[in-house]
Amino acid sequence: MKPFDLSTIAGTKYLFLTGKGGVGKTSVACATAVGLADRGDKILLISTDPASNLQDVFGQTLDGHGTQIAEVPGLTVVNLDPEQAAAEYRRSVIGPYRGKLPESVIQNMEEQLSGSCTVEIAAFNAFSDFITDPQIQRHYDHIIFDTAPTGHTLRMLQLPSAWSAFISESMHGASCLGQLSGLEERKEIYKQAVHTLSDSAATRLVLVSRPDDAPLKEAARSSHELQALGIRNQALVINGLLQQSDDEDAVTRQLFERQQAAMRNMPESLKGFPAFSIPLRSYNLSNIANIRRMLSSDAVAGVPDYRPLAGEKKLDDLVQDLYESGKRVIFTMGKGGVGKTTTAVNLSALLGAMGQRVLMIDLDPQGNTTSGLGMEVDDKSIYEVIMGRMKLTDVMEETEFKNLSIAGSDVRLANAELELVEVEKREYRLKTAVQSVQQDFDFIFIDCPPSLGLLTINALGAADSVLIPIQCEYYALEGVASLMNTISRVKKTINPHLEIEGVLLTMLDGRTNLGLQVVDEVKKHFKKQVYATVIPRSVRLGEAPSHGEPIHVYDKRSAGCVAYVNLAKEVLKRNNIKVKEFKL
Repeated sequence: MKPFDLSTIAGTKYLFLTGKGGVGKTSVACATAVGLADRGDKILLISTDPASNLQDVFGQTLDGHGTQIAEVPGLTVVNLDPEQAAAEYRRSVIGPYRGKLPESVIQNMEEQLSGSCTVEIAAFNAFSDFITDPQIQRHYDHIIFDTAPTGHTLRMLQLPSAWSAFISESMHGASCLGQLSGLEERKEIYKQAVHTLSDSAATRLVLVSRPDDAPLKEAARSSHELQALGIRNQALVINGLLQQSDDEDAVTRQLFERQQAAMRNMPESLKGFPAFSIPLRSYNLSNIANIRRMLSSDAVAGVPDYRPLAGEKKLDDLVQDLYESGKRVIFTMGKGGVGKTTTAVNLSALLGAMGQRVLMIDLDPQGNTTSGLGMEVDDKSIYEVIMGRMKLTDVMEETEFKNLSIAGSDVRLANAELELVEVEKREYRLKTAVQSVQQDFDFIFIDCPPSLGLLTINALGAADSVLIPIQCEYYALEGVASLMNTISRVKKTINPHLEIEGVLLTMLDGRTNLGLQVVDEVKKHFKKQVYATVIPRSVRLGEAPSHGEPIHVYDKRSAGCVAYVNLAKEVLKRNNIKVKEFKL
């Protein structure tokens, strides 16, 4: 497999990068954009990912219109915010009718344009403008799209044809699409955008994957579905490929062998594409300096902020033994995909089943904790509490599970990040709300997004302690150092009493030596803070949320249930609560 080659990859005007979450898609997109700009090209990098972290990479605020990066002359970055785009779309559709139609009609239009359909329309509107605008085409040599994970990307690309069919067949002005005038007038733009994407001379799709079975299978599936949409100029980039084995390092040897096996067993459909590899890098790709090195050098010498995780000897200074703490407000925090929400749902429900009064606060706009407990929200959610429009007691609901209440969330909560920017004492909104009900519960759990924003800061400010899930994979400790630094900063500025509740190892595949070795390494590093309980990989744990049930209700005999029961007992013990005999 050839090393990643900018000249070969960038053979078209438009580069469209997609891949399974966690494969390094954004890192590859940023490295490609920076590399081409350093070569003298004018580059436009656009993120259509709702969970984009481009702002973290480039260290500055980005918007949906374009921000020039001073450290990279020739590079302009756009961060498309779906909710902001939806708000602008609503204004463009409704604005011409204000003052001309009765207020009741205007309110009806606003209601029709308030759902998820509008967000999707608005996102593709913004996306299409960047593809079809002649001025943008003339100004930039390459336009690079860092897309959402493949499932979201596929949904977005399938929308135009569905809209066109609906517009052609519908004779009515009201539907989930709202006032169709907002679509009809852009029908030709949608058509042009789709044509450009399917033009092999204009657009190349770059499938980004890790050298592992799951992301390679996902890449193959996405490739097939994108080809069906007419996007056939595809290339494969394998990110994080270990170049050689170290026989003296068991973990490295296991990783190398697993990667090589995955590459040998790569789906046949991927083998016909041009394929490129990027070596596994030993440094954090979270700044421009390291992004520049990604495609050229593995060296870290001269990087002022580089500190190997193994050298972090002061971790224990941040952590105190909580056997005598008595803390009760627990915040589950970690990267996406590590089992954060799964832990929040199952641990809170089991503590309730064991006789503890528990409140779950869902602070994630995706609302996965809310749906995982079989709940829905209407006009009363944690969003209204954060914005100061309601009290926490106004939005709390009892679930069907013993002793467990929830303050749920939905996508509206995403607006809070923007709306709170200029609000006084915005970091303490949740803390004030929690203090008003704290005496009514034995435990309060807060689950929020994996990204660090105002919602997360609010959670850290309100919590007594942080529970950190870590997946039992090679990349398990990636980002832990920055997480600990975040906690340290919050302790100094917002919440001096914040502590570590515990470190939970999740998604262990006990059949692999690698997983067991990662467990050992994490325990060596975090010592007493690691729970004795390790959560295994479990199909039943993955199925339970779709039924709106915690694991002890969905399948009490499963290995996942046994593990979370043991974890709940550990949490009680660490908080000096007598563990009573418990039977499901």
